[in-house]
Amino acid sequence: MKIGSYEIHAIETGRFALDGGAMFGVVPWVFWSKTNPPDERNRITLAARCLLIIGDGKVMLVDTGNGAKWNDKLKDIYRLDNSQFTLETSLAQFGVSPKDVTDVILTHLHFDHCGGSTKITDGKLDLAFPDAMYYVQKDHWDLAVNPTERDRGSFMKDDYALLKESGQLKFVDGERELFPGISVVVCNGHTAAQQLPVISDGKQTVLFCCDLVPTASHVPFPYIMGYDLRPLVTLEEKKRLLPKAAKEQWLLFLEHDSVHEMITLKQAEKGLAVDQKFRVE
Repeated sequence: MKIGSYEIHAIETGRFALDGGAMFGVVPWVFWSKTNPPDERNRITLAARCLLIIGDGKVMLVDTGNGAKWNDKLKDIYRLDNSQFTLETSLAQFGVSPKDVTDVILTHLHFDHCGGSTKITDGKLDLAFPDAMYYVQKDHWDLAVNPTERDRGSFMKDDYALLKESGQLKFVDGERELFPGISVVVCNGHTAAQQLPVISDGKQTVLFCCDLVPTASHVPFPYIMGYDLRPLVTLEEKKRLLPKAAKEQWLLFLEHDSVHEMITLKQAEKGLAVDQKFRVE
């Protein structure tokens, strides 16, 4: 897909699974299980989908998936599956090697969004993209290096501590344009200072929804993850962004939907609903 001077591509990094109840918060099982059937351990299948942006001399990634630094216990808990996709093989399909990547925009530092930023080489922790600059909100970094008891399990320091030590980390302060035609919107409901990239040429706009709308099933306003630190803030953020997205027919890029890559929204009798579903082509 072409937006302005950029080509954008969906990058599949693998599948994993999280508890369905946690993914849908107060929404009863009888509703969410219709579209997201759980396994015998109540986990639903999720993607760890990234966005590749190429243009203006840049090769950019938005998020890096779960990565491969997992022990057998955690692989079992999160049902990590790289049998079909890995970050490296998906990039290679577009002729991109890790050394080609110039910039990595990290929405936030939970393991399923930044785990692929580092790797183990000969028993040593290395940057997965050795020539890239990494971008994260400063307020979010401050939380990640000192998480609360409630969200400590979402952060794994081996995923991101090396970024700062290497000198290849740039802090972003609030909502701003990072590159021509690429800006970030900041949301604070899921976690402090999650940044959602917006790619626009004035005619077409893509919003990388991250964990504001992780799957198409999360479009209704009350469908908010139990993982969110401030669910009522998430509610207000969805009410702020999604009606605008529906009115202007933005393409919403879904990071965790295991089937649908992008959707548009429409006004329905009971609020907003999915209008069309797209693949990034």
